[in-house]
Amino acid sequence: MKRGKRISRAAGRIGPISFDSRLIVETMDDCVETGIDGIDARKVRVDHFTTRYVAPCDHFGKLARRLSPQFIGHGADSIGWPSVLWPCESRLCVNRWIVGARPKTLPAAAVPVGLGSVVAVGEGGAWWGAVPLAAVVALALQVGVNYANDYSDGVRGTDDDRVGPVRLVASGLASARLVKRAAFASFGVAAMAGFVLAASTSWWLLAVGAASILAGWFYTGGPRPYGYAGFGEFFVFVFFGLVATVGSTFVVLERLPAATWWLGTSTGALSCALLVTNNLRDVPTDRLVGKRTLAVRLGVDRTRHFYVVLVAMSFVSLIVASFVRPEVLFGLIAIPFAVSPIRSVLSGASGPDLIPVLAGTGRVQLVVGALVVTATIVVG
Repeated sequence: MKRGKRISRAAGRIGPISFDSRLIVETMDDCVETGIDGIDARKVRVDHFTTRYVAPCDHFGKLARRLSPQFIGHGADSIGWPSVLWPCESRLCVNRWIVGARPKTLPAAAVPVGLGSVVAVGEGGAWWGAVPLAAVVALALQVGVNYANDYSDGVRGTDDDRVGPVRLVASGLASARLVKRAAFASFGVAAMAGFVLAASTSWWLLAVGAASILAGWFYTGGPRPYGYAGFGEFFVFVFFGLVATVGSTFVVLERLPAATWWLGTSTGALSCALLVTNNLRDVPTDRLVGKRTLAVRLGVDRTRHFYVVLVAMSFVSLIVASFVRPEVLFGLIAIPFAVSPIRSVLSGASGPDLIPVLAGTGRVQLVVGALVVTATIVVG
């Protein structure tokens, strides 16, 4: 109760305020909705203008500082409403870019590299120096895609009413121009690391890299984004599953054993399950803005079953891969981690209740990757 009063008084020093929705505290981990002193306030009226207050957080997800009169310079959107207040401390200003990069999505980029690389364990002629370069490519592409989506959805206005974590452009934490530059910078880092890999192995990798960057940008960018037409899951499976895994195997080994294709299928299915969960959460708002994701096209009920099929497909692929690499079966130990997310999806979880499902699905993917990589190294 006292904490709420302190925040209310601090905010009150900025100007006359009446709370009419929810105060949302954005943390490094999740979007945590907090009612303070019984006040349900996200949108705050300040002298007849609407603004969103975002309290920046440290790496442990705790508040770095409370609302205070030291919050400065609010950016204005196209109709002149102040959109956000942000403190001027450089550390916190850097943190907004960390939040915008969506660190929780990075395992989805790292796991395929790990799985693809360990296929080379026990094989002759492996170049292990390619692994860190492949990781840089995958992580930079993932961050670039995250910033690109933030930019494109932000300028289209499809992120204005989000349920999930903060978005830089939609919340006003950064201008669209800066977020676009961040996306291109990330893609540039991926391109440079990819060029080194191509020069060391095969120049055909340049075409694969270019296709990956274009797929990342046009997911929500361009005049006809394919993510808005229901093809997002297909491209996620191809580029964040097969291409990332098989490509990692190729740069290390310069050949493609059968196991790498099945491991790519396994992690690609889980990456799709992450996207399906995200789109299932956003079905109501996506319908309103004309975003025809696969979840919107399938409908809520069939999307829930599709999620289960994808998770099951991931473990079935591990079983198939075990016929050539028996140690891959250790990945099945992750099955219990999938029970809770599946139960939540099938029980009708929606909106904010699907945020733990996203975290749980990401955990499954990470555990599968860790188990298979560890078992392969130990046995191999």
